[in-house]
Amino acid sequence: MKRLTILRHAKSSWKDRELEDFERPLNARGRKAARLVGLEMTRRGMRFDSVLASPAVRIRETIDGVSEGHELPGPIRFEPRIYEARVSELLELVGTLPDEARSALLVCHNTSAERLVLKLAKDDERGLRKRVEDKFPTAALAAIELPIDRWSEVQPDSGALVELIYPADLED
Repeated sequence: MKRLTILRHAKSSWKDRELEDFERPLNARGRKAARLVGLEMTRRGMRFDSVLASPAVRIRETIDGVSEGHELPGPIRFEPRIYEARVSELLELVGTLPDEARSALLVCHNTSAERLVLKLAKDDERGLRKRVEDKFPTAALAAIELPIDRWSEVQPDSGALVELIYPADLED
């Protein structure tokens, strides 16, 4: 059994319209949401053996914010192909995770993040998958348990969505 956790980057800033998309930082709301999600990850006892992430500025800043409330393992593998990856490419990259890693965190962009969750997770009685279908907001996190021994064995519609964190649910 493996667990893949997918984290969408937090809310980015559009203040400087001259910046390339890759260079956009988080806004204040995004920084707060990343910290809240990190604290919730710690509260839930989430642990990761491997982290795979896009190198975009907003992803790096999301990781920094999450790290204020949750200890992530290092080194983080920043993979340029994640930046504009389609779901099939994300699945291919997941297949390259080290097999000794039982739990991995993938930090990526939408719409691929949402589509990957929906591709991997089966319907569930708690309605978590349906909630993702409705919306997978910035800084949302979804953990999927996969019945595999090696990451290269990951298959669509095989996982169970076991954790779902939305920043709006964490605010007072």
